[in-house]
Amino acid sequence: MAEQRSRRSQNGSSRNSRTRMSGREAVEQVRRELPGLLGHPVDAVLGMEPDDSNGWQVTVQVIELSRIPHSTDVLGTYEVTLDKDGEVHSYKRRRRYYRNQADED
Repeated sequence: MAEQRSRRSQNGSSRNSRTRMSGREAVEQVRRELPGLLGHPVDAVLGMEPDDSNGWQVTVQVIELSRIPHSTDVLGTYEVTLDKDGEVHSYKRRRRYYRNQADED
């Protein structure tokens, strides 16, 4: 726990000189924080884009229910919003589906 705080303050101090954290940092932050909030692991990063408040919106795929065979895993697509300091501001599940389900696009 103390190690996480230490890393945050190191990351935060390097970010203070910039107006926005990098996309790579945003993705790493979501991969670290979201599993603790949801209780499920992040399987993949599907996208990221800057938002209007100097933060980021990161879209990830989460394994909500692991099954055998893996093609029947239940997955969720989540949109996570980070503020300019890299803190999770909000998250929302946008879709829930089986891994073997064809994409609706």
